[in-house]
Amino acid sequence: MKLLKPTTPGQRQRSIADYSMLTNKEPEKSLTFGRKRRMGRSKQGRITVRHKGGGNKKLFREIDFKQNKMNIPGTIIALEYDPNRSAFISLIQYHDGEKRYVLAVKNMKVGDAVITSDNAPLADGSRLPLAKIPVGFFIHNVEMQPGKGGQIVRSAGSSAKVMAHEGKYANVQMPSGEVRRILSSCLATIGVLSNPEHNLISYGKAGASRWRGIRPTVRGSAMNPVDHPHGGGEGAQPIGLPYPKTPWGKHALGKKTRKKNHPTNKFIVSRKVKK
Repeated sequence: MKLLKPTTPGQRQRSIADYSMLTNKEPEKSLTFGRKRRMGRSKQGRITVRHKGGGNKKLFREIDFKQNKMNIPGTIIALEYDPNRSAFISLIQYHDGEKRYVLAVKNMKVGDAVITSDNAPLADGSRLPLAKIPVGFFIHNVEMQPGKGGQIVRSAGSSAKVMAHEGKYANVQMPSGEVRRILSSCLATIGVLSNPEHNLISYGKAGASRWRGIRPTVRGSAMNPVDHPHGGGEGAQPIGLPYPKTPWGKHALGKKTRKKNHPTNKFIVSRKVKK
């Protein structure tokens, strides 16, 4: 993380990620394309997600979450910034000449080798089935169904941990602390993801949120009763309710959203740790 000199009021509290390890190059043209953002609107144009809109244009990078080029070694030729995600990305050139973007692993650098194989070395950046990864290793970009591609543990600085192997399943501890059974044939990449200080970044000014397409949020207690259950009253008032509510009257805090009879409940060994 990099602290800026307080030359303006906006920079006084601002901090940004350290980009010094990234390669100074344009994105790989064959792996980028434009994508229209919906700004929190549905196809009918109605707002379905509040506080979204505006923001800078972003070129979308095609990320290879499957990493299914088996037994073909690759080399990192660039580390790049991706505006569409919190982690950095690596540009891999495989020995057959193909290039792909993958999620960058912490402490890996240009020139390092990566491979997807059942017999891959137990090193950062190697991708192999969970059955081949020993207990105690940190992993990311984990598949939940064989061949579908990594679906979980993909954000900056995150990692899961292999806890045990039981039959055709592996017990994996998620970043939340939840322990879950996943088929041992699912692929995962060894290592902790890059940009671990992402959660410490301070935007410093309102405009930095607007650049990212985040619009202002108004407190419910500052509204009128017609607009929010917390609204109304003369001056600053408590919400006057047994629990906080959303603008539509639903529980706002502590409400469990997972279905009690969800079919995948049988794969959860222990629930996430309460903080």
